[in-house]
Amino acid sequence: AGCPVPAPLRGDWSAESGYAAGLALAEEPHCTAVFASNDQMALGLLRAFHERGRPVPAEISVVGFDDTPDAAFFIPPLTTVHQDFAEVGRRCVEGVLRQIRTRDDSRPGTDLVPARLVIRDSTAPPRTR
Repeated sequence: AGCPVPAPLRGDWSAESGYAAGLALAEEPHCTAVFASNDQMALGLLRAFHERGRPVPAEISVVGFDDTPDAAFFIPPLTTVHQDFAEVGRRCVEGVLRQIRTRDDSRPGTDLVPARLVIRDSTAPPRTR
C-alpha cells in the first residue's frame, strides 16, 4: 500500500515476549495491525493491547501463525495462518532419507508447503482517520 514497513520487534516465541512487544506497540498511535511469529506471541499481544485500552480489532488487528487448537478460543478468536505440520514433517524426513540414500547433500533450495489464512475475529479493516 506504499506505507513504510517498520523494523520487526524480536521475541522468543512466548506469550510473554508478545506481551512485551504489545506494550511497546500499544504506545504507537499509527500502529493498526501486527503479524506475530506464532499464536503464543499473538496471545501476549492481545493481552497487552487490552490492558492499554487498544481494542482488537476496532483499533488494531492481530494475526498469528500456526493455528494452534487454542487460537479459536482467544479473546477475540485469533486470525492466524494454518500450516500443515504433518506435511512439513513428511517433507523433512523425505529430504533426509534422500540424502542418506544418495549420499548427496548438495541439493539447495526451499520446499514451500502451502498455508492458508484462517480468518477469525481479531482482524478488521483499519478505521479511517
